[in-house]
Amino acid sequence: MLDMDDRAAGVGMPMHRPIPASGARGSGKVGLRDAQLPSGVAPTAASLQRFLDDAIFAAEAHATAPASAATALGAMLEALIERGYDRAPFMPLPGDGDTTARWATLAAVAARDLGLVKLFEGHTDALAILAELRGPTPPAGSRWGVWAAEPPDARVQATLAGAVASPMQKLTLNGTKSWCSGASVLSHALVTVWLSDGTDSGANREPMLAAVALDDPSISIDTSAWQAVGMQATASADVSFADTPATLIGGAHAYVRRPGFWHGGAGIAACWFGAAAQIGEMLLDASAQRADAHRLAHLGAVDVALSGAAALLRETAALIDAHPRADLQRECVRARLAVEEAASAVMTHATRTLGAGPLCRDARFARLLADLPVFLRQSHAERDLAGLGESVVQKHRADVGDAADADHPWTLGQRREGR
Repeated sequence: MLDMDDRAAGVGMPMHRPIPASGARGSGKVGLRDAQLPSGVAPTAASLQRFLDDAIFAAEAHATAPASAATALGAMLEALIERGYDRAPFMPLPGDGDTTARWATLAAVAARDLGLVKLFEGHTDALAILAELRGPTPPAGSRWGVWAAEPPDARVQATLAGAVASPMQKLTLNGTKSWCSGASVLSHALVTVWLSDGTDSGANREPMLAAVALDDPSISIDTSAWQAVGMQATASADVSFADTPATLIGGAHAYVRRPGFWHGGAGIAACWFGAAAQIGEMLLDASAQRADAHRLAHLGAVDVALSGAAALLRETAALIDAHPRADLQRECVRARLAVEEAASAVMTHATRTLGAGPLCRDARFARLLADLPVFLRQSHAERDLAGLGESVVQKHRADVGDAADADHPWTLGQRREGR
């Protein structure tokens, strides 16, 4: 989970055994193992969409068997990785010239299933972090997560194997990490940890990032606290480490101080957007069949919300590509907040005009409306709004007295770097 408070390590790391396919059949759609690309056919955007359309997500599994639903999502993640959908051209690295394509892939997966995109986004974010921080190459077929939530009562302590911290150094982890999405179906994770001198005083503590293979017997996974209805299938767990071997990635504070931290944060907004756009599509389909003035008014409001959010996401992606090393915190937070507001508006308008029917009788619609509000709470809401407002004021104060260089935030002129 991306944590905004504190702003492939797999060389030699064994991988979990492959996750078995859920094997649901008989619905007129193909199962995971049937949705193979023909030999020699390169993946395309159309092939990704076909694969997602043909995927099986059993509504009854989501509703009654969380463990089975988590296994099904893990198998889907494995299948996406096997087909190369987790790398270019579908998932180019952020700031590598085609961030819009990266976010479009996230949106497409989110439109199919938000639980799946939660795992897929975490995996692809981990690959981007490893690339940016010059970590080792992940093992082929490995499935990664990024666990960076930092509640004060669930921190992991890291002890160095040597006297001085350096990238790729071996660590030993102890403690419990909360909010670990997909823990039971991933092979590796990047985990935020606190470096200690190993004494009871906890001196010299600094935030670090560690890579860990999740099949180590010292690791225990507990999902008993996960009582969610929305996003239930992600099976977010408390993961405990007991003298678990790990590898240091980057230096102190490197995870949150890299430009890509904010690129990843804006990528989360692309997931929210994909789900909101799918809800909008469902309203559009219903309106094409039967529409009165009230339904059309709701559809118009949805169009305004989604069009504005899409435009800002495209603008932010272009800015990231133009200035990949710039500090774009303000721009990325602005995009997140705009998409959050748009998604909230879409849910309100769609449910008000469509009523209880699809919430009770359309499994896909009902799951989207259960999952998206939970996923949106990865935003910090008013706290993020206050932070954005503060950054706008700071920029304004810095521009006072230098009218020639002033870059007012709400003009139609082209924005400059970091503006």
